[in-house]
Parts: sequence; C-alpha cells; structure tokens
Amino acid sequence: MITTHDISAEPITCLLIANRGEIACRIMRTAKALGIRTVAIHSETDRDARHVLEADVAVNLGGAKPADSYLRIDRILDAARASGAQAIHPGYGFLSENAGFARACAAQGLIFVGPPANAIDAMGSKSAAKALMEAAGVPLVPGYHGTNQSLETFRIESARIGYPVLLKAVSGGGGKGMKVVEREVDLAEALASAQREAQAAFGDGRMLVERYLARPRHIEIQVFADQHGQCIHLNERDCSIQRRHQKVIEEAPAPGLSASLRQAMGNAAVQAALAIDYVGAGTVEFLLDGQERFYFMEMNTRLQVEHPVTEAITGQDLVAWQLQIAQGKPLPLQQHEVPLRGHAIEARLYAEDPLQDFLPASGTLQLYRESLPGPGRRIDSGISEDDEVSPFYDPMLAKLIAWGETREAARLNLLAMLRQTAIAGVQTNLAFLQHIIEHPAFVRAELDTGFIPRHALALLPPKAELADEFWLLAGVAWLLCMGAVKRNDDAGSPWTTLTPGWRSAIPANSCLHLRSGSADRRLDQIDTTGCTYDPVTQELSISQSGVLHHYPALARGQTVFIRWQEHWQRIEKVDPISRAAQAQQHAGGLQAPMNGSIVRMLVSVGDEVEAGTPLLVVEAMKMEHNIRAPHSGTISAILCAEGDLVAEGTLLVELEEMT
Repeated sequence: MITTHDISAEPITCLLIANRGEIACRIMRTAKALGIRTVAIHSETDRDARHVLEADVAVNLGGAKPADSYLRIDRILDAARASGAQAIHPGYGFLSENAGFARACAAQGLIFVGPPANAIDAMGSKSAAKALMEAAGVPLVPGYHGTNQSLETFRIESARIGYPVLLKAVSGGGGKGMKVVEREVDLAEALASAQREAQAAFGDGRMLVERYLARPRHIEIQVFADQHGQCIHLNERDCSIQRRHQKVIEEAPAPGLSASLRQAMGNAAVQAALAIDYVGAGTVEFLLDGQERFYFMEMNTRLQVEHPVTEAITGQDLVAWQLQIAQGKPLPLQQHEVPLRGHAIEARLYAEDPLQDFLPASGTLQLYRESLPGPGRRIDSGISEDDEVSPFYDPMLAKLIAWGETREAARLNLLAMLRQTAIAGVQTNLAFLQHIIEHPAFVRAELDTGFIPRHALALLPPKAELADEFWLLAGVAWLLCMGAVKRNDDAGSPWTTLTPGWRSAIPANSCLHLRSGSADRRLDQIDTTGCTYDPVTQELSISQSGVLHHYPALARGQTVFIRWQEHWQRIEKVDPISRAAQAQQHAGGLQAPMNGSIVRMLVSVGDEVEAGTPLLVVEAMKMEHNIRAPHSGTISAILCAEGDLVAEGTLLVELEEMT
C-alpha cells in the first residue's frame, strides 16, 4: 500500500550538486533556467574543472581521490550550510544511491533530490531487491543472492547455476565489481578482484552470482513517482551495446519491441517502484531473451547517464521534474499523456584505448572541438580544451545525443556529430563509436550485449602504419598551419604572412623531421604549391591531379592536429634531445600503462615468475588492471608500493629475463 510522504512546500532557490563532470554541468543548466543558484563541490584535482567554473558558488573539499573529496558526506554537508543551499542533487554515481547520505541530508533539514532513504535501501542491495521482486512475481535470472560470502559458497553455487557465471557487486552499479567467469579455475581470482573493485567504488565488497546470459538485450524503463503516490513510466531504452558491462550506446525507444511486450515491461517497472514506495526518478532494468521473456536485473534509484534519449523522445526535462517533485509538486503528466516522438541515440565518449581492452587513459586535452549545432543535436560535456583528465574518476568525457523522426535519421545525425568532433591529447573511443554507428548490424538494429565482442574485428581494426601519403600531408599541414600563426612581436610585418619554406623566385619547399605518436619521418623538399590553409574554417586544401582534397587541421602552439582516416593525429617536430633520453629507458623494466594508484603487490624481489603471471594491480578510473609479466624471469627490483600514485610511464618493476 502506497503511503504519502511529507510534502515539502519550501521552494528551492539554491541547489548544491554533489557530483562532478558532465552531470554536474547538465544539472546546473536546468537549475539556472529555473532561476536557482548553483553550488559546485570539487576536489583539489578538479579546482579548474568546467563544473566549478560554471557554478555560482564553488567549494573546495580538498583531496584528489573520491574517498577524500566527493565521498566525504561531512564536508558536503558543511559546504551546503556555508553556501546557503536548501537542497542537494547527487547526480549519478558517488552518493546518488547512498541511503546514509539521504538520511544525513534530512537530518540537516536539506532536501535530497532523489528517492527516500528506505527506497534506496530496498534497491541498493541487489540481493534484497531480487528477493523483493521474486516475492512480487517478477521473473529473475537463476542465481545466488545469499549472505554467505565465502569462496567455497560461490564455488558450490556457481557449479549449481552452471558456467559461465556473472559476479556482481551487491551494492552499486555502472559495471564496477562485475566479472564474467567462464571456468571454475578462474573463480577465486575473479571474485577477489571484483570484491576489491566493489569495496573501492561503493564501500561494500559483498557479491552475488548469476547465470550469465550470452546474448540478451538490456532494456530499461524510466520511471517517475511523486510524493502523492502517483507513478508512471516514460517509455524504455535499449542499452545493449556495452563493454566491460558498461554502456556505450543507448537509444530510445528500444527497436523492435512488440506493443504487448513494451506494455508488460512498463507495467512491471511501475509495480516495482510502487512496491518500495518510490519517489523521484528511477530506472528499472531488465534482461530480454530471444523469446520475449524478460528478467528483472536491478533498479537504479537515481537519474541515469542515458536520460537524454528519454528527454529527446518525450520533450521533457527530467531534471526539472526531479526538482519539482522534490518541492512536493505532482507529476507533470499522467501515463496516457506521456509523448513518444521520433527516435534518439546517445554515444558515450570515453578516455580509453579500445585496442588495449579499453584501458582508461588520462592526460591533457590538447584539442577539444564539439560538433556543429543543429536540429536534434545535443552534447552533454564536462570538459574543455586544456583540461587534465584525471585517473581518479570515471573515464567518460561527454555524451553525444542525436534525435530524428526515424531511427535511421537519428543514426545519420549522430554519425555526422561524431565525424565533426575533434579531440586529441588523450586516447579516446571516438573512432570506435563511429565504427559502431556505421556497422551494418547496428543499422539493422541487431542488438544484444554480445554486439561488441561479436563484431570486434570490424569495430576494433588494428591501427595501420602511417602511410607515405600521411607524411606528405603532415609536412604540408605543418608548414601551412605554422605559417598561419601570426607573430606577436611584429604583427604588421608582411613577412609574417609568408609560408615557411618560401623562397624568392623558386618553388616553396622545406625539409622537416616530424613525429606523430611513436612514428617519425624525415621529409625532404616538401612542395606546398597549390596548397592553402584557412585558419578561420581550420581547413587544409590540397590539389592533386586536378582533384581538390579538404582536411580538417589546426595548430596549437608548436603542435599541429590533422584528421587522417577517422583519427586526429598529433604532429610535432622531432626533438633530438628528448629522443635520446627516451632511448636510454631501462629495457627490462615494466612501466605503468596509465596514471593510477597501486592497490596490490603480488610479487617480491627474487620471485621467479612465468610469462603472464600477475605482478601487481593498478587502479585507474574506478577499475582494476593487472600488470602481468611479459616473459619468464626473476623479479630483480620493485620500485613502487601499495598506495603509491604513479604516472603513465613510471618504472614499476624490473624483471630479469631467464636465460
């Protein structure tokens, strides 16, 4: 039986956003449109971040890691009191599904823009949630959701369920603390790693295990409930295209669902919300098999990353809905009034290397240009050019959302957005996203959670060696782009407009030694005849055999960026001194593949190890990564310790190869 909550009548005039990045910026956008002052919180690392600069007030919580900043409830509450905030919006992640945080806000007289603590408790534990849904008659995937957390229990239950199995954190979400185990021999290591990830991300290392469904679709229903006992759903989303159990592409509505199935899933989601006396925005997630049978997976008691596609097909501002409901107002619409117009697709832009098992990346965003604005286009971003991408936080940089009257129109709109986006300085999945949207199976809406591994050869082609054509283009781009940079000491001089390499009465040519990534090339007699560069449009034009070719290109300081075969390539002049220093690096050492922190040492000096043996564990962007021995050998030196923060390229272990 639904109970009516105490309804707040106090209008929100000042809102603290207890989060960072794109979601903080997105909440601020709606709050400002409603005339609400915004307060940002930030770590020491984020002191110059975009969400900090866009807020009316910013409070430095100190620290670098989330545990020292964004997860410090005491400091967040102090910030709310100091800034005069009446309400706190948790965004998603961090404290958005923390019942203790919701209760702490209430105890301080602050409005928590989210569900009541009891609802978070009910769904915050995946095990308890599944028990509740089972009692309500919602079908569940076979699994073990008990309290006994011993390895032996998981070994017995996994054998009963049948391999492959999926280990999942009891608390939290977002793919953290999730491991697929194919064989019993891998269970112990996978369980230990998943427990550490869950403990680090959610402060709770408890796990459950379920049968792993090989090719299900991941369908979720957006629900909304007010403080007056009313609950509706706002259609569904397909979130099947995932890597590492984290979503990459989302779209709404889900393609190919029958009307009866769409209604059944929507009704089940509403009933799940009503069963726990829910208030606010929530998402009920299901797995859908090939026989149109759906299984309850979990309920996320917060606004989801992918909420923009729902906003696009309904024309509603879900953050505005959250703020209205938090102030005691009723739902703006009834179920029969919920619109469903067109189709929307969202792509998540991550700082990661898809060719290295999606290894998170960090560094400086030397180039960031968003796609051109247009009808049905939206970009939710928390980054700006020259920002530092930290290893301490989630690797998502931005979301590109495209809408169209049809799915194909939305797809083509998103494809154009991806092609127009320019980003460099940090490895990203931009080209990977484009490959997905272009793939024939995606065009046909053949979607399931195995999409990426099944089409990996097409989606993840190995990087081709930079061809001669690229180096000729790089040479021309360098000369013309650098020539377009005006001198500050004598801007009026006619000599400042001449292209480097200009010679009186002879063809314009030059000699250069350029580097792009790990490759370099010495170029002689670069001819720029018939080539032009427009610094306004940032476009390089090259005429070859009567055909005019256009390439996006731009200069940043002593660096030129040019788009070549779907990737933005960074071009620099070779520094012989730096090259000599790099050549002297220790040949037998293992270096950190990314910025991160050492969470576990697995070997000691003198240990003999085989090729592939895990040596240590590095945590970056909330995920663990094993550093393994590239060959058999003896550990001759360990140059780091548990808890150390290490930069990419730092020497960690010296491994003496066996002879």
